[in-house]
Amino acid sequence: MPDYFNKNVEIFNQDAQANEGYIYTATNRLSSNLATQRTTDCILETKYFTGRTVLDMGCGDGFYTTRFYDLGHPSKLYGVDGAKAAIDVANSNKGDRQIAFEVGDVHNLPYPDNSFDLVMLQSILHHDDNPADIIREAFRLAPLVLIHEPNGNNFGLKIIEKLSRYHREHHEKSYSTRQMIGWINQTGGKVVYKRFAGFVPMFCSDRIAKTTKMIEPLIERLPLINTLGCAIYVLVAERN
Repeated sequence: MPDYFNKNVEIFNQDAQANEGYIYTATNRLSSNLATQRTTDCILETKYFTGRTVLDMGCGDGFYTTRFYDLGHPSKLYGVDGAKAAIDVANSNKGDRQIAFEVGDVHNLPYPDNSFDLVMLQSILHHDDNPADIIREAFRLAPLVLIHEPNGNNFGLKIIEKLSRYHREHHEKSYSTRQMIGWINQTGGKVVYKRFAGFVPMFCSDRIAKTTKMIEPLIERLPLINTLGCAIYVLVAERN
């Protein structure tokens, strides 16, 4: 693995060992629950899972992966992540679900070309210093790639990344949709689906969470406001 990749993975190993999952998944905090649910809904609403063989690259502790298995109805589902402790949590929590969780470097996976119908890059690219390389690997493995990321068009998010201790410790950054689409095009893909969604900050107070959740539907509906104000975006791209 690249040196920076090992460094970025280690903080997630520490999280998984300390919390039996990640800080934002192994919690009853209202803001985290609202934000993760909105992410889950937005990804499932793409309707790209049913009947497909899916690889969740950077699956972490498996929190989302198990939900996509239960609600998305893929024919087969695999999850891979560089953090061994997170994969251990994923395997311990999957129950009798037929999900194969493995440790691996998402820059260089051992699967043959075209092993999957869909690769999901769910909120991992903003932890990496070379997102285009991961996208390239995803397109090697599947003709369809689904990307979910924090909305790098949102100026407020840029401020949080600088001020939040959690964001700094986890080497978090965010990329604009223009940057992301540029990398997709560079690696031989084209975007066929784009959506902005969410407005609840992940680690805010209950009061702020309730308020932002109330106005979230309005923020999502308004052109330009959703581009600049929403918390996340979802892109689906197909290989040219």
